[in-house]
Amino acid sequence: MSDVNEAALKRKLGIPNWRNLSKDKVLRFAAAMPEMATKVRLKLIEQFPAFKDLGKADIDAVTEAHKATLAANENSQRHFYQAAQDQRDALRADLDRDDLSWEQREALHDRLDQNVRQVNEKDSESKQFLGAGMKVVAAAGVAALGLGVVFVGGKIGGASEGDPEESQ
Repeated sequence: MSDVNEAALKRKLGIPNWRNLSKDKVLRFAAAMPEMATKVRLKLIEQFPAFKDLGKADIDAVTEAHKATLAANENSQRHFYQAAQDQRDALRADLDRDDLSWEQREALHDRLDQNVRQVNEKDSESKQFLGAGMKVVAAAGVAALGLGVVFVGGKIGGASEGDPEESQ
């Protein structure tokens, strides 16, 4: 299917010119590269030097969003852990009182134990959240790498093909 020319590709992508190649159509563009004639492929690559920049901008946006999310999570964690520590300090102070009955001491110990469990749950929740966030960043990186491989592969493949029919 090496007969896809520039005009046909623009029609297939639904764009009047290459300036209208949006982020959502970049994948379709990359997927169509193997169908292009070598000269068309090289011409398009020359006209679209921003391909790399577009992928980098997407990765940068995901990275910045991830950093902001991490910062917000860290702030939330810090507040939670401080509140939990304040509660433990108050419970310890109550336990130091001499006028408490056995039942009151047992209730304070139960509350202290509940506080420690909540901290443990929050820690596990945070680790799951961070793991999920890393998966998103990794997926974005893999997608950008994949696009780069398709793009560069198309460029290298097009430049190394010697089929005179492809060069039309």
